[in-house]
Amino acid sequence: MKWNKSIIFVVLLAVLSMNLMAQKGGSNPKSPFVNIVKEVRESVVNIKVEGEEKLTLDNRLPFNDDFFKYFFPPQAESRKFVSMGSGFIFKKEIIKEDKNMVEIFMLTNNHVVNKGKDAKITITLADQEKLNAEVVGFDPETDLAVIKAKVDKKIPIVVAPLGDSDKLEIAEWVIAIGNPFGQLGLDRTVTTGVVSAIGRSGLTFGNDSPVFQDYIQTDAAINPGNSGGPLLNIDGEVIGVNAAITSNSGGNIGIGFAIPINLARKVANDLIEKGKVERAFLGITPQDITAEISKSLNLNKIEGVLIARVEKNSPADLAELKNGDVIVKFNNQSVPNVGKFRIIVANSPIDQKIPVEIIRGDDKKTINVKLKSREADKESQPEKKEIKTIDLGIKVDELNSEIAQRMNIQAEHGVLIIQVMNNSLAANAGLRPGDVIMEMNRTKINTVKDYQEMLEKAQKDKSTIILLYVQSKNGEFKYITISVE
Repeated sequence: MKWNKSIIFVVLLAVLSMNLMAQKGGSNPKSPFVNIVKEVRESVVNIKVEGEEKLTLDNRLPFNDDFFKYFFPPQAESRKFVSMGSGFIFKKEIIKEDKNMVEIFMLTNNHVVNKGKDAKITITLADQEKLNAEVVGFDPETDLAVIKAKVDKKIPIVVAPLGDSDKLEIAEWVIAIGNPFGQLGLDRTVTTGVVSAIGRSGLTFGNDSPVFQDYIQTDAAINPGNSGGPLLNIDGEVIGVNAAITSNSGGNIGIGFAIPINLARKVANDLIEKGKVERAFLGITPQDITAEISKSLNLNKIEGVLIARVEKNSPADLAELKNGDVIVKFNNQSVPNVGKFRIIVANSPIDQKIPVEIIRGDDKKTINVKLKSREADKESQPEKKEIKTIDLGIKVDELNSEIAQRMNIQAEHGVLIIQVMNNSLAANAGLRPGDVIMEMNRTKINTVKDYQEMLEKAQKDKSTIILLYVQSKNGEFKYITISVE
């Protein structure tokens, strides 16, 4: 149907009239975000952490030589620190012992308050009321934390409503609220954007990147100090916890990441109720399916995760899952990638039979797996201890598939060196954190217990030389001798 000139003129006239009325105050068009933000914004708090931390600093010497290090060893120093970030109130409870007071719980990032156990935490409410807060619990594996504070019940407290992040769609409107650049006093800054992507994983943020990643990517401006603030949907519900940005300059470039609220909700509840996060354990090393892997396995489409390794005596092993199996569904949930898979497994019921749909060769089948807790798995293993070996001067820990995958370690057994003491026998022999000790005096090392027993045997036998077979941090396999005379 063709529009004639008279109709077009009428439409244009109507548009112009509306604009004119707006200019003269005849109407008051507002952003649809105004009412959404108006109340939820009051749930956002400014978090300030103050304390003192001990540092071990390298000497500022002109030559990196052991001779100078002997006379000028590293010095332990302490310094005061102040860090700032954001959080939001997601729960409040009347205190039974004092009904005039209310306890409020706030979600934030672990990296915002991870020094807060021995430091002072101050939160600032929307009305500028300042309160002392304390840490309920940390979860570095998701970069989440919960803090709490007591407040007079007469003070109005807004609890942010939590939404369902599983319902998010790409290109959906989102709103970020936080306290960027805390020293500037830009409290509760509001920015808008869209969901750029969902299910982002495998990202690296410094040295302590979270293990469990399922990020919401957004172009809503997120800057330093925004960490821990809420990401809202168009209904004013929190669907994410702002966590990180990708930037060469340190400022926003339109690529920010938020932790889905469905993941954050479980973590928060566990920290409040149990003081720790309870996670299920399967016992495999998963690998993403690439186009090449899909073609080589004759898969109809790129889906699921490939089992690269099954740990012995793990729930996966007991259920007879095998290397080369492709997991396409776990506990009736589709498995899009390794990041999402890890979260699905970790949040699955413990000590219950879980259906696992796999592709094995040309067959598709369902296998029931009974998961156990990660804590129970650790307890079933030989006791793990960070052992300070007086003779060698190192600390070691168990090497599991998760750590091996994260650090790109090829060794299939051994213990991981996590610390090397300055000027120790190990340091002088060239051992470094990240190295893996696979053998000691020609004996295979599988656990910390094996390692400790071999040290005790060497002492008992009055060995003067210990022969180590090591995979170095750079991937090189080599023998190293240490004189213990």
